Order: sequence, then C-alpha cells, then structure tokens
Amino acid sequence: MSFVDEFRHKIYEINEETFLDSSLAAFEYQYSQCTIYQSFCNYLNKTPKNVKRLTDIPFLPIEFFKNHAIKSGNWDASKIFKSSGTTSSGRSQHFIRDVNHYHQSAKYHFEQSFGPLEDFQIIAILPSYQEQGDSSLISMVDYFIQFAKPGSDYFLEEEIDDILNTDYHKLIIGVSYALLDMAELKPPIKNSIIMETGGMKGRKKEMTREELHSRLKRGFSVDHIWSEYGMTELQSQGYGKGGSFHFPSWAKCIIRDINDPFNYLPEGKTGGINIIDLANIDTCCFIETKDLGRVDGELFEVLGRFDNSDIRGCNLLI
Repeated sequence: MSFVDEFRHKIYEINEETFLDSSLAAFEYQYSQCTIYQSFCNYLNKTPKNVKRLTDIPFLPIEFFKNHAIKSGNWDASKIFKSSGTTSSGRSQHFIRDVNHYHQSAKYHFEQSFGPLEDFQIIAILPSYQEQGDSSLISMVDYFIQFAKPGSDYFLEEEIDDILNTDYHKLIIGVSYALLDMAELKPPIKNSIIMETGGMKGRKKEMTREELHSRLKRGFSVDHIWSEYGMTELQSQGYGKGGSFHFPSWAKCIIRDINDPFNYLPEGKTGGINIIDLANIDTCCFIETKDLGRVDGELFEVLGRFDNSDIRGCNLLI
C-alpha cells in the first residue's frame, strides 16, 4: 500500500495525540512531491529539517489555487472543483485525485455530527452552485442524496410546500439568499435542520451571520440555524450553529497574526484563519485563508473576510 493510500485510511483514526505526527508526515510528503509548495517553503527557509511543530509549517495562500495546479505527486485528476469567484478575481481550482475519498470523508464527518444520512430527507436549495456545475458542495450533496430518504433532491424555494409537510426528518441546506427568500414565505417547518452555506453571491446585500440567522429563525420559526463552512481548496467541512464551527478530527483551525504568518495567536484573539486539512493529502494540507476568525477550544468562529489592504506576510509573495 502506498503512503497516500495508507494515509487516507488512517485519517479516521487521527486524534489530538497523533495530530502533530500526522501533520509532519503530510508536510514531509508534500514538500517532496509538490514542486510549487516546495518552492514556497524554500523561499521561507522551511524544510523538513527545521519544521518540528505545527507552527513551523508554511501555509499555502489560497490564491495559489487560482494560478497553479496544486498536486502532490504525478496523477490525473478524477474531478476539478472550482470556486464561485467572479471572472475579475479568478476562480480557484482544486484538482481531486480520488473523488471517492472526498465523498466518503464528507459523509463520515456529517454522520458523526448529525447521525446517519438514511434518517434524513434532503431538501437542497442551491441554485447558484447548480448553475456553475463544478462545485464541491454540489458533488457532496449529490453523494449524500444517494443515501437519504426518498424524495431527496434539489428544489427552488417556491417548489417545496408539499415536501415540507412530510413527517421525515429533514435537512434543508441552502445558499443564504435562497433561504432568505424561502423564509419570507413563512413555510410550515417541522422536524428539520436548516443549514446555510453562506454568501449572497451578489443576489442580495451582504449581512452579518448574526443578522442572517436572526432573519432565518424568525421566518422559519426555529430556535437555531446551522452553518456549513467549506472551501474549494479544502476537502473537509466545518459544521456549527451560532457562528462557531467544528472540524473532523483530521482537520484543525489555527489563528495567525495577519502581519506575520509565523506568529500564532492564543485562544480568543482575532486573526487570519489557517487550516490544516489532512484529507488534502493529494494536494496541500496546509491552507492560509482570507478569513478572519478566532479559536475557542475545539471550536472556531469565522468573523468575515479581510480585504487586500489587510494582507501581509505570505500573501505578498504571490
């Protein structure tokens, strides 16, 4: 069994005690197998010889996914996921070696968080993602629907009155602007998890997550709204309510000073989000995002994006 095959199988066994060793093994492999990442690390004078802690590892800025095919090793992609960015900013591309690995790890984490998919009827309201046709979120939901209860499918917000009246436990997952439109219809909601995937995609005015959830809770008459945190450049998702997310055991969020990429901040302090996603073994497990956030124990909070005037450190290398 190759290193990658063995590593994929072992991610489900990773815990707090083994996370460091697994991360260093992933770093050493990707340093040797990804030319772009190796060049980036060499520029920062970071090699397997002097990287001994998580905070020693260089995190690749997500902008690299817009201009390069990030691969560790030589292989053909079974799928290419693309971000929903505009043509002016460019779209990130994530080359996926084994889409089954993506699907299975996503299913594992969802079921660890919410229970078996077979217990849910899935109502997906994701029109903007469907229009693009190369979204990792759509690929994940397509896979989930195969295991869910009959009638699970994609809908427009005005099409769901009848299906909402079934007694099935439901997962209503939607892009924010579509859920807002649906909430204005004040449909009868029972026995449901409502999950927003973030972003107005230019369809409505952007708002804080607190305001979004407040409006959705009023419209749907529910006590809380769930959120999904995912990125094209990752293979793992975070789930949470009230603005705090949790990752699977093989992923972790750490917070950096936005002016110094190797100065990491303690719990409760706000800074740039770096993500270790060990499911990304075929590309790069160490991603520097453009999100602001803070960490509280095993949970992390996403506070928004920072603009180009805030970007320092590693981002200036692009």
